[in-house]
Amino acid sequence: MTILRRLKDYLDSQKVHYEVLAHQEAYTATTIAHALHVPGKELAKVVIVKIGDRFVMTVLPSTWKVDLKRLKEVFRTSHVGLATEEEFKGLFPDCDIGAMPPFGNLYGLEVYVDRALTEDEEIVFQAGTHREAIRMRYQDFATLVGPAVEELHWSPPKLSGEHD
Repeated sequence: MTILRRLKDYLDSQKVHYEVLAHQEAYTATTIAHALHVPGKELAKVVIVKIGDRFVMTVLPSTWKVDLKRLKEVFRTSHVGLATEEEFKGLFPDCDIGAMPPFGNLYGLEVYVDRALTEDEEIVFQAGTHREAIRMRYQDFATLVGPAVEELHWSPPKLSGEHD
């Protein structure tokens, strides 16, 4: 399988530079980060959340978890939860489940990016398959997607001797 056609066409039409990173088939952020030799904090993951009866795309560092309490504050509602793959798979008919790129704008979804990802010059993310990722400048990504930027994460505690 190759990079998602919809995504490739969009990036090419916008004339932004990006790099396709092929890797062995991988289904977890840890495995993907390892295969690409990218720190987990620099690999972005997509988490689909349900706000009432609508879906929203959140994007955060792959080693971090969505903080549902924080999302309730951001969206000013208690009706917030993680969407199941069964609930959202129809939203991304051309993607492998769990490999959606963080371009919700291509699928009619609002996109919320964790503030931590804005601190890096580049963003790396899955390209719609479990075998390819894309690396591009974060600023280009932000210009194309127009995400809201919020603090969305619960970050794991650092292990002794661990560095960013």
